[in-house]
Amino acid sequence: MISANAIAWDDNVLPFQLDNADVRGRIARLDNVLVEILDQHNYPKMVESLVAEAAMLTALIGQTIDLRWKLSLQVQGSGPVSLIATDYFAATDEGKPAKIRAYAGYDPNSLGNADGSPFTMLGEGMFAILIDQGSGQTPYQGITPLAGGSLAACAETYFAQSEQLPTRFSITTGSAQFPGEAEKWRAGGLMVQHMPKASPEAKEASGEDGENWQRVNFHIDTIEPMELVGPHIAPSELLFRLFHEETPRVFESQPIRFGCTCNAEKVEGALADYSKEDINDMADSSGKVTADCQFCGVHYEFESNSLGK
Repeated sequence: MISANAIAWDDNVLPFQLDNADVRGRIARLDNVLVEILDQHNYPKMVESLVAEAAMLTALIGQTIDLRWKLSLQVQGSGPVSLIATDYFAATDEGKPAKIRAYAGYDPNSLGNADGSPFTMLGEGMFAILIDQGSGQTPYQGITPLAGGSLAACAETYFAQSEQLPTRFSITTGSAQFPGEAEKWRAGGLMVQHMPKASPEAKEASGEDGENWQRVNFHIDTIEPMELVGPHIAPSELLFRLFHEETPRVFESQPIRFGCTCNAEKVEGALADYSKEDINDMADSSGKVTADCQFCGVHYEFESNSLGK
């Protein structure tokens, strides 16, 4: 059990750069965001662990990309946990928080008899990252198999294959508890990427790229879990401890909040594509069509005679 206090750097992503190693990165803590995501549901511990890891990955990756609208992470598996879906919505204005949401689909009967790590509960399947820059833009999707023992390992493979960028993650999730209060989830994460030189000639001339990347990874291997999620070490302090020889530069942090984009108009618009016959089949005995948001749990009701075509 992790004992934690509310701290100023929770629910923030801090961008940084290691000038001496051509590496950029992000370090993040999620606290209240995870509480709000998971409080919408009643997931078993294993499912909560996977959702917490996926949410941390989404926050790190979403803040890295020059995003105008939405980044989604989707995991589909053949195991007891069949689906994890997250969305990261870029901040609408400078200084405003980005928003994140997440949910999971699972079979409680199969999960109850399962034995293994949370990742093994996914079985075989795929890990996908989708980037949608908004109206008028073609969405991008990259897919990689579920492999490597963690969602973080899947994300590393995605960047190696789809972006040709050496990428490393270090993520810790765990339960935290205020004295006298119920336990809750916290997550801490670090992401680094080795950026290419300005030109192939410069890269070849330096001869140091591989050595720099190995050195950065060596330092990441020394991270203790409590350094990522504990209340006593600020992200900037951890960066200095790990990379003081690389001349770390930090930039303005990005606050993260829980947020869902569902509303009655969107749900009603989706139902408008169904025929009157289909709508009547969906309606309950009182003539109402109901829908629940899988992300935030909001319940919507519509009169069936106002829907359909």
